Amino acid sequence: MSEDPARLAVWNALLASAADEMGATLWRTGHSPNIRERRDFSCAVFDARGQLAAQAAHIPVHLGAMPESVAAVNALAPWSEGDVAIVNDPYLGGTHLPDVTLVAPVFADGALIGFVANRAHHADIGGMSAGSMPVASELYQEGLIIPPLKLREGGATNEALLALILRNVRTPEERRGDFDAQLGALRTGAARLEALAARHGTAELARWMAALLDYAERLTRAALAAIPDGDYEAEDAMEGADGALLPLRARVTVAGGGATIDFSGSATEQDASINAVEAVTRSAAVYCVRCLLPPDAPSNAGVFRPLRVLAPEGSIVNARPQRAVSAGNVETSQRVTDVVLAALARALPERIPAASAGTMSNLAFGGVRPDGSPFACYETIPGGAGAGPRGDGESGVQTHMTNTANTPAEAIERAFPVRVRRFELRDGSGGAGRHRGGDGVVREIEFLAGAGVTLIGDRRLIGPPGARGGGDALPGANALIRAGGERTPLAGQAQLRVAPGDRIEVRTPGGGGWGSAAPDAP
Repeated sequence: MSEDPARLAVWNALLASAADEMGATLWRTGHSPNIRERRDFSCAVFDARGQLAAQAAHIPVHLGAMPESVAAVNALAPWSEGDVAIVNDPYLGGTHLPDVTLVAPVFADGALIGFVANRAHHADIGGMSAGSMPVASELYQEGLIIPPLKLREGGATNEALLALILRNVRTPEERRGDFDAQLGALRTGAARLEALAARHGTAELARWMAALLDYAERLTRAALAAIPDGDYEAEDAMEGADGALLPLRARVTVAGGGATIDFSGSATEQDASINAVEAVTRSAAVYCVRCLLPPDAPSNAGVFRPLRVLAPEGSIVNARPQRAVSAGNVETSQRVTDVVLAALARALPERIPAASAGTMSNLAFGGVRPDGSPFACYETIPGGAGAGPRGDGESGVQTHMTNTANTPAEAIERAFPVRVRRFELRDGSGGAGRHRGGDGVVREIEFLAGAGVTLIGDRRLIGPPGARGGGDALPGANALIRAGGERTPLAGQAQLRVAPGDRIEVRTPGGGGWGSAAPDAP
């Protein structure tokens, strides 16, 4: 479909702004620091067939997987006005159990015109440890599994379902508040779609949604056509139990304006939480290609059309039910990004940056305050961005599959019985080179009450690699510092109890350097 470029741009902005406004509603009305401060959520708009039509610039790993969740809840059709579906099953398009997706159909004049959806990371969804990010071997240990169900039907809340969910979490009041924020965001998105249909007509809305998908496909094919046809391969590794390095391989085959991204040869699924479901792997792979498009290109289902992702079943990038997957979403997705970008760098060495931190350095903790009230906290700790051909990498930022903000020390101290002793850049942790990689950070938290703590992180053994002769970044490191001063190194994945006065220190990796330290001689 050939359309006027100016009108395409206007419609892209209209639909994307609906998703943006949903995000603003969720951010401003969320109850947990995870929503209010870190902004660990994503919002998107879908057409009447459930195809991704527009998304906000939120969390890439959420948005690439969310279409499968919308497809899963579509099994609940027929839809009525006021319906809202809920799902968090990672094997049905979810990412991991704390990421709960709500989906609502949108109607105009009695006809279904699309869907609005959001996914928010809840700081606790039950399971064997506070924060629902345990060192686990099966999905059941990680929290409450919610299949596609209607949380609201015809505008009436399914109170029994909500009660069941809240009874299985450690912080029910906070969870209820975040669910209310998600529902409010859906209402905002629905109102914007309804307004577009009222102003332009349902047929015009559907036509421009379809046109934007076609446009995104054309842009993606054009970006792929700029890559010489061929096979481009790369390999990296995840850190498994007892220091084992688990291979993660990617072959990107570019031909005829399309690409196949094949992960054959990657490690088998593990008795650990670093398994990724297929939706997460596909999301990370598509994100890498999306980075090659112009910044203002639409982000919708059209980007997926020229791409084929092959993730062998039973592998670390396509685990089978009911393997644990909580770290696959936050850690393995980052390595998928690293390895696909490294493969693309074989073809586009002057466009692809060095590896970034490659880990979200997750910290979860929870317990009971002296007054008897429960608390549960989850956050990701930033690292360094890889340097690129145009300059140094940024320091102390989240990169690639996460796009969250940092939790301010004041916010975390106000919400939980902890004290932030240090939060500073880790000088010199970025890789050297013509352009230097960004530095990671040091975050040290002292506990004022006893708590259970979980650390989930990678790149603790081998630092992120540099590119084009640039130096590797320093790997991360974790430590427990007891109240008496005794210091104990901790593995990348660790689960432990702390007492008042104990401290956890997390040192995150920097980003790889780009280019030799001195330009090549002519």
